[in-house]
Amino acid sequence: MGSNGIAPGAREATILFATRRGDALLAAMGSSENSDSGSASPVPEAVGAGPRLAAARERLDAGDLPGALAIYDEVLAVAGDRADVLVTISGDLGSTGHIPQIIDLVAPRYDARRHGPATGLNLVQAFLAVRDADAAQHVLDILFSLNRPELEERLHGFSNAIAELMSQGAVAGIPGAESVERPPEEAGLALVTLSKPVWAYGLEEFGEILPKKEGKMRRVAFTQLSLPGAYADVEEAMRRPEDELGRLSRAIPLWFAETFYFSPIYSSIGALACISDTGGIKRPAILPADWGVDNLKKLVESAAGGLDYIFIGSLRREAAELVLVLRVVEVKKLRERKQFTVRWTAATADAELARLHEAIRAYMEWSPYPEGAGLPYAAQSSPTAWLDALGALLGMFLIEKKLLPRDQLPALPPTFDQFANHAFSPPAASLAWISLRSRATSLGLGPSLMEVLLSRHPAVVRARKLIDS
Repeated sequence: MGSNGIAPGAREATILFATRRGDALLAAMGSSENSDSGSASPVPEAVGAGPRLAAARERLDAGDLPGALAIYDEVLAVAGDRADVLVTISGDLGSTGHIPQIIDLVAPRYDARRHGPATGLNLVQAFLAVRDADAAQHVLDILFSLNRPELEERLHGFSNAIAELMSQGAVAGIPGAESVERPPEEAGLALVTLSKPVWAYGLEEFGEILPKKEGKMRRVAFTQLSLPGAYADVEEAMRRPEDELGRLSRAIPLWFAETFYFSPIYSSIGALACISDTGGIKRPAILPADWGVDNLKKLVESAAGGLDYIFIGSLRREAAELVLVLRVVEVKKLRERKQFTVRWTAATADAELARLHEAIRAYMEWSPYPEGAGLPYAAQSSPTAWLDALGALLGMFLIEKKLLPRDQLPALPPTFDQFANHAFSPPAASLAWISLRSRATSLGLGPSLMEVLLSRHPAVVRARKLIDS
């Protein structure tokens, strides 16, 4: 890969959906009062809408408008009243220059009270682009009626544009389709999924690292942990460098998602939350409340092929102890099947986390791949060192994806110092060390280190050139 280390790649993380947040992050992640029914609600009909919309965007980017429209017709038939579907369709059509199709597909379905302002803003721009002042004014009046103070400046700007169109027959700056794009991002949540171990991204060329996922498998997601009561000001905490609780809330689900990747019985993903503020800055989210039913439904419908099980949980500090609660949710009936609770101090952390890891594998009937199918799986000798390494790798990964400001990544030397003693075995630990070193060097963050003894597994030997280059 040369001196630049691991190339980030265009599809390393998948942003599955955005949840418009309105008032607060707590409201976004908590159970909605308007959800259809309780925790036993069935998943919605439109399972897979997210991947289908992504496929439509790929068709648009490839110049295949008829192919994209066929997918949109399919999605709209079952999910045409969903706000996220309408804003995605209108935004993707607009940013690729297909203005009449926005009007044909989206305008007849748009209801500002149900679907929110983002789609309405796209429609106003579409009507301005085709010089239909009356239709643009009609949508604008509806948006004004929402009484959203944060939109007033933009709405007044559109009002001036409509007046200009009516008096001059054109709008400066909106000559045609090129001007219609997605509206500036509102504050909101985006769920990012990783479908393979975070340390494996960028190591694909070294071959035989990961087992091939094929055949019928149980589909399981491990979600970012909530941190109830951890911070007096959650918004302010999200602007600071990541602390221990924040790192563990993301690293623990990635640890389990990675473990289940190494089983032929399971197809696993890790699901993490990022937040976009009103200035467009993206950063990892802190979740002050547990995942609600609506959040789980969106995760299910966004996962290719759906999901069978979802692990959700919370982490909190009680005096000198950390207390972790993990719950297994069966997706078919959205009901809790099992709860695991573990608590630890700094002195007992490795032993307690190892016991939890073993208990979850036993409950889920986890079994490894046979020898020769990718790296041999083995539990890490120090769960705490491994979690810290995963957290650091994820942080650099998110910087590369522009989902984390560089100044929010904690100092790396303590992570390297702790992990160096555990980098030899199993082979996955050696590859994680290589990935850690390469990404840190690529970002200009690599500390000076002594040589570390690594596994002699052939994949590790091949991958070492990332360090040696």
